[in-house]
Amino acid sequence: MNKTGFVYIMTNKNNNVLYTGVTKDLARRVYEHKNKLNKGFTSRYNINKLVFYEMFDDITDAIEMEKKIKGGSRLKKIKLIEGMNAVWEDLYDSIL
Repeated sequence: MNKTGFVYIMTNKNNNVLYTGVTKDLARRVYEHKNKLNKGFTSRYNINKLVFYEMFDDITDAIEMEKKIKGGSRLKKIKLIEGMNAVWEDLYDSIL
């Protein structure tokens, strides 16, 4: 059984709103955000750019990391993003 999980951070075109989430299927979830298939925070704030993700062998570890990221400051989130993606490019195509 595959229990792989991902934690991810997405933003809008101006990089001023950050959204942190967790999923088992990163490509599907980002597609849903980009196409506003689920009404809520990400559709309301036009969150459509994947700027950070990390894969975990176990979804429970991804959930723990999501909680840690959400509990951190904006500065910590920015440092996490820039550690992987210094120019804040959309990483969606790289996960397909």
